[in-house]
Formats: sequence, structure tokens, C-alpha cells
Amino acid sequence: MQLNGVAVFVTGGGSGLGAATARAMAAKGAKITVLDQSKGNAEKVATELRGVAIEADVTSEEQVKAGLAEAEAAHGVARVLVNCAGIGGTQRLLDRDGIIYPLEKFLRIISVNLGGTFNCVRLFAQRLVSVEAIGEERGVIINTASVAAFEGRGDGIPYAASKAGVVGLTLPAARDLAEYKIRVNTIAPGSFETPLLLGLPEEYRKRIGELVPHPARLGHASEFAGLAVHIVENGMLNGETIRLDGAYR
Repeated sequence: MQLNGVAVFVTGGGSGLGAATARAMAAKGAKITVLDQSKGNAEKVATELRGVAIEADVTSEEQVKAGLAEAEAAHGVARVLVNCAGIGGTQRLLDRDGIIYPLEKFLRIISVNLGGTFNCVRLFAQRLVSVEAIGEERGVIINTASVAAFEGRGDGIPYAASKAGVVGLTLPAARDLAEYKIRVNTIAPGSFETPLLLGLPEEYRKRIGELVPHPARLGHASEFAGLAVHIVENGMLNGETIRLDGAYR
């Protein structure tokens, strides 16, 4: 699918990987809607791209439905969904003082990263199936997982579990939506220059980057965005999770 003139809906689009993807797709002529929990971030990116800003929580059915409706009123039915909204957090299951990981914290991360992805996928697909296909497809869904889905840190159990869930839903969702000509793929990035990592000391960021075999650095958000654009444009990519990590293991 070519992006020129196509409506694109990006969750977590107010910063980091989502913002870079919104910019890359806008550069291809796409009409962008940016959904983010931060109203200010969403408006900043949307204003830059002459798009629509939505303040919403991806775990809320009502808020996502309203956001999709507002985007549709401005740009027509969205044919591309990019799910970048997510949260992190590090804490061991059981620390040296005997403090255990709070269940509510685990469930919140699962709810946002996995539940929020699923919520947006289903509501996006519901609206998209009512429109005619463009050539051989109606639309494309791109989710964001992480290399943690395969090789999670010991202090990141809920994050790893949530991202493994995103990987796990990718192929079944692609098969489920195939009859509607909607493709579903996932990008699993390694260590990237996101607001979370950019908030760390420079020396620590450098050490993280040096763990990557080649190139020995943090990934650039533009590299994630470039892959997202390629996924939209390559009609044979479906049901796939693509690691974007410089051979990091």
C-alpha cells in the first residue's frame, strides 16, 4: 500500500518511536492522527504534521473509539494503524529485602502494552472492514514489541511478558483478518533512542549501545520509522515479527 493520501493512526505518537513514524509517514503524503496520553506531546507533533491530535488512554474502549471517529471525520477511515503506546518499569520479582513485585503494577503494564494493543487493533479493524479495498488490501496494522519478548531482563518480567503477548497475537491476528485483506506485523526493537533511554546518563547510554554487535550504538527512531514505512509498502509482509536490534542477543 502506498502512503500518499492514506489516513494513518499512530498511538504513542507524541514522542519517541511513534513520533518518528508519524513524521516518516507524513513525509510520504499520509494524513496523520497522533494519539497520546500527553495532550501537549500529541498536539506538538500533530501541529507540525498538520494532523489531528487525540488525548486518550489505549486501554479505554470509549476513548479509542472516540479518537478513531474524530480521525475519520478529518481524514476518512484510517487504513494504517501503528501501535507504539506502551510503558515500562523495572523491579525484581523478589528483591534482597524480601519485597515482592506488586500484582497491580504487573497488571497495569500488561493492560497498557498488551491490552492496549489488542484494544486498538480490534477497534481499528472494526471500522476498516466497511470500506473498499485499495487494490489487494484494505489496510495494515503495525504493532511494537521488543527484544525483551524473547530475552527479557530479570528485573523486567511484566514488560517482557507484555511484549511476548504482542508477538503472540501477531500471526493469529494476521490470519484472523486475512479475509478482510488487512495485514498485521510487529516490530521488535532492541535498545533505541527513546525518551526512557535518553533520560539516562550519557555514559550509561554508551555502555548499552556497545552491547550491540553491529552497529555498536543505540538505534535511531528514524530507523524504526523506516521499517514501519517499508512494512506498509511491502504487501507480502504479513504475520511477521521483525527484530530490529543490530544482532543483539
